[in-house]
Amino acid sequence: MAIRGPAGISISNTGILLVCICVLMLFVYTFRGSISEQTGAVYATKYDRDYKISEVLSAAIYLTEKAGRKVREIREEDELDEQSKGKTKEGVNDPLTQGDMESHRILVKGFMKAFPALNIVSEENEIEGIEGVVPPSLMHPDVLSKVHGIEEVVPAKDITVWIDPLDATKEYTERLTEYVTVMACVAIGGKPVAGVIRKPFEDQTYWAWVDHGTSTNLVDLHGSHEEDKLRVIVSLSHAGDVKDTATKAFAPQEVEVTGAGGAGYKTIEVIKGTQDVYVHNTLIKKWDICAGEAILDAMGGKQTDLRGQAIDYSHERDPKNEHGLIATMHDHENYRQKLQSISKS
Repeated sequence: MAIRGPAGISISNTGILLVCICVLMLFVYTFRGSISEQTGAVYATKYDRDYKISEVLSAAIYLTEKAGRKVREIREEDELDEQSKGKTKEGVNDPLTQGDMESHRILVKGFMKAFPALNIVSEENEIEGIEGVVPPSLMHPDVLSKVHGIEEVVPAKDITVWIDPLDATKEYTERLTEYVTVMACVAIGGKPVAGVIRKPFEDQTYWAWVDHGTSTNLVDLHGSHEEDKLRVIVSLSHAGDVKDTATKAFAPQEVEVTGAGGAGYKTIEVIKGTQDVYVHNTLIKKWDICAGEAILDAMGGKQTDLRGQAIDYSHERDPKNEHGLIATMHDHENYRQKLQSISKS
């Protein structure tokens, strides 16, 4: 059967079906984004509008707290449905749980509902519709109190939101929940400007907006470093390797190396002043470290790769940071150069 259109043009059912499929594919390409060839997913759009950073940050706070509640609920009810993504570069199992996926859905769908033109990069990888999703509030009172009547409005094409739905998944499966965080980061032109780190098992949300303000608990948190020894925090999986390097690099100063899970946890420890330097000497993904960098910057600290170069968080760039990491609240370049001198020797 054929339908006769304007000017006597005959359109078959097959033709109509093909047109519908093409329109649907164009819609998906334009509004849903694409899956990265790397681990994780990039939800990038092809149209533009402007967004207020205060609203994006407000949404990030509400969504990380909501996702954190789900992460905690799944752990407490022991409904992890654990799988494996394979092994990390260090040969450690990289698990995936229902907590990761439920948190991912809450965060990605929430951001997409509220800000359909945003570029979003998440550690996890899943495409679903956003029908029926309730958008998050865009007016968090603590954030609005920092605006002081001056709104920062940025084209969506320049904004990338980085999401880590569940940092320290391995520790999550082992009930080492003190290391678990949910993170979201807002980068403009590849530079982190706002970050949220939620600790769901401690009911704490740390957030910061560079040049605007921070959550009250961050101000209360910040401590000072000890002069008699240098405290270095590293990943549990390679504490021994870093201890040898740090001992040589910072001699004759005494070095105390602590192994811990989760990049978000380690960054908060540096800000607290319980640790002086966070070092990661192997590959690390940008969703692990973007929020921490924004908070460090807002608090007067610094984070770079081990070469001393800034890390680009644009959504078009590789989500892998191949050149290690150093994060500090003081003496950043001094520590970095000492570590680099050992790695080159």
